[in-house]
Amino acid sequence: MKRSLMLCMVLSALASTGAMANADLAKAKNCMSCHAIGSKLVGPAYKDVAAKYAGQKDAENKLTAKVMKGGSGSWGAVPMPANPQVTEAEARTLVKWVLSQK
Repeated sequence: MKRSLMLCMVLSALASTGAMANADLAKAKNCMSCHAIGSKLVGPAYKDVAAKYAGQKDAENKLTAKVMKGGSGSWGAVPMPANPQVTEAEARTLVKWVLSQK
């Protein structure tokens, strides 16, 4: 019983640390200059991105490419610039985190 409780506490701490680490990665890669979790800035709110792409099987791959290469037209006239400072692994981590926002 004690082990189960301890395991749950450790897993919970790891999960919350991962979520925080992804927010920190978004800040470190300057994503938060144009995006916020809950409100539109220059680009859409992350929760709106998550809602728009919910249930789409190709969303992770599509958005990973968009983070790296940039894009336009999905959210209006303002284009998203390419982000050459973001590796594919970082982009995928960021996209998974964005898609998990509610």
